[in-house]
Amino acid sequence: MPKRVSLTVPPKSLLTAPIELAGNWGHMLPRSAEQVVERMRHACLDGVGLVSDRQPTRLRVDEHTSGPPSVWLHPDSSTMAWIIVDIGERDWSKLAYQFGHELGHVAANSWQADAKPAPPCQWLEEAMVEAFSLRGLGRLAKDWKQNPPFAGDNAFGDAIAGYRQNIVQDYTKLADSQGLTADAAAWFAGNRNEIEIPGLNPFAQAMSVTILAEYDRAPDCLEALGALNRWPGRTGVPIAEYLRRWEQSCKELHASSQLPVRLRELLRIP
Repeated sequence: MPKRVSLTVPPKSLLTAPIELAGNWGHMLPRSAEQVVERMRHACLDGVGLVSDRQPTRLRVDEHTSGPPSVWLHPDSSTMAWIIVDIGERDWSKLAYQFGHELGHVAANSWQADAKPAPPCQWLEEAMVEAFSLRGLGRLAKDWKQNPPFAGDNAFGDAIAGYRQNIVQDYTKLADSQGLTADAAAWFAGNRNEIEIPGLNPFAQAMSVTILAEYDRAPDCLEALGALNRWPGRTGVPIAEYLRRWEQSCKELHASSQLPVRLRELLRIP
């Protein structure tokens, strides 16, 4: 009898899940937008340990002509993560940036129907996924310059780098003016009511630069994003409990807990 060969198909992950485009892409060739999205996905996730036990099996990127970028929490029990972007004609830097931020939310387990954002800790997730996108943009800019997705378009890598640098400079100025750069714990204690407003508020923007530095200093800490929001209450619990539950979630998934530990130290959360 012929020998039977067992073929094992690796499970889909956030890095390998098929991507589909939806919505109004105008005169842009869908394949072009898809290439940019795929490049950005790799820039954000290559080398990152994907530890989450709640990864989608498909990704949909939906272009809307108005409204903010977001993850649509569609209530149909689907295993598809649905990302909405709003960009201009062939604005590849903006597409990569918006997609990277929302991909960060998906990496942080904020893509299923029960993932509604909530205070007081939503600001911290926003800061982490903003830093996630900015890190990805930096890697994308280098890759684009060396190996552009469109023939002869190497120079656009500099445009992506400049786009990213402008955001980082603006956030760094915010961090300095708010006092975050001098003393993160005093910054948090003195501005807590405003910091804990949900969304990518100016304090979350400032904090994203601090977190970006942590990603650059210790890239392994990025895998902790996959351990986020695996507990009842998600971001709706006080920050001390949020960090404690996050650290416990990292242990359950055998992931590095460097990031929650470092944030606890920076903000002096008991």
